[in-house]
Amino acid sequence: MTTESPSEFNHLENFSTPELLAAMNQVDQTVPRAVAKALPQLEALVEATVARLRAGGRLFYIGAGTSGRLGILDASECPPTFGVPHSLVVGLIAGGDTAIRKAVENAEDDAQQAWRDLSAHNITNKDIVVGIAASGRTPYVIGGLEQARQHGLATGCIVCNANSAVAAAAEFPVEVVTGPEFVTGSTRLKAGTAQKLALNMLTTATFIRLGRVQGNKMIDMQLSNAKLVDRGERMLMEELRIEQPKAAELLELHGSVRAALAAYNGH
Repeated sequence: MTTESPSEFNHLENFSTPELLAAMNQVDQTVPRAVAKALPQLEALVEATVARLRAGGRLFYIGAGTSGRLGILDASECPPTFGVPHSLVVGLIAGGDTAIRKAVENAEDDAQQAWRDLSAHNITNKDIVVGIAASGRTPYVIGGLEQARQHGLATGCIVCNANSAVAAAAEFPVEVVTGPEFVTGSTRLKAGTAQKLALNMLTTATFIRLGRVQGNKMIDMQLSNAKLVDRGERMLMEELRIEQPKAAELLELHGSVRAALAAYNGH
């Protein structure tokens, strides 16, 4: 596995702070190029996800450690960004919610647990399951994908090594090969960054395709704080060419940017 290969840097304890930061920045610049090579695979996964969600299905992420936490992060950001239900994109991590903050020993080694976790959400063959595993060999993820496919679900994955067991278990694999880490084997670094980029692209492209963005604006975002209310007002001001007091009035009356736009335009 290239993610476990020795770092191209050594004797890191002798580096000064500027040297450490410059070296890390240097290797991090390879990540977007690795993601770019995986765009055709990512396109196939987006199309599969759009089709399942359009048909009434849901998107589930399964992962362990950093990978699991990144899935939960992406899932948790979809409702406020796109105004979708919390149940539409669900992140599951080996070891349960405790593992979000603290490592749970051996949780990722149970190949049966992911399907049990998925089953607790009444999963059906309308849904799609995406495994996230930098190594590509996590039993929790492999087992979950294999059982999901056996039950007729669509499956995808995001991995950072080529020719992995996780990719073999997925119908729509995405392989972002990031190579050796700055600190050997620390896949929260380049691999984690690559996974975050791929997850951003997966859900953002999916919800744009599903009509949750208009122009370039998050018209379905939740107005959950003053910053977002201000952003919503500015959207209305720009789109409708109105002043801030009128935008504030429309937003308060209708509760969302989409509804305010529709009401103003007579739809």
